[in-house]
Amino acid sequence: MSAMPESYWKFVSPLIAKAKGFLENGEALAPIAFVGSFSLDSAIPVLLNSSSLEAKDASALAIKLAAETFNADFIFVLMEAWSLRKDKLLQMDAIVDKYGSIGASPYAVDIVSMALETRHGVWIAEVPIKPKGISKKKRTIGTPEFRHFTEFEGRFVHLLPVKDGAATLQ
Repeated sequence: MSAMPESYWKFVSPLIAKAKGFLENGEALAPIAFVGSFSLDSAIPVLLNSSSLEAKDASALAIKLAAETFNADFIFVLMEAWSLRKDKLLQMDAIVDKYGSIGASPYAVDIVSMALETRHGVWIAEVPIKPKGISKKKRTIGTPEFRHFTEFEGRFVHLLPVKDGAATLQ
């Protein structure tokens, strides 16, 4: 399974469009997770705090608790981030050693990072943020191209509750 199932697009597409609208209005994107349930036909937002490791851990716990309470089927995380230019990806360790972070390097690219966690894996997209016209504040993104992963690690994954009879991916 490589293409994101259509049932998830129903929830994710309007969120991506809203994020694009914020950028095109000159606003920044707040890091946010949407915890979704098919049975309730809705998703609730959980604002993320990325100011420290402790704050990130607290945000991950908040997502996990919301997912358990909501009996969630998916979690969609959306945030602005930095990535490296594609021609510098293999040099990431050396760049971080030299500049201290990707964001501090001259090779950083502003992106919108999107991750959809499901019981069938995670779909991830990094969409470059580009200026919109001649404006210095207004920006935009193109159409995300999600890639499917069945193995994944990190603070903001493995947060879905285990459903009766369902296997989880590790």
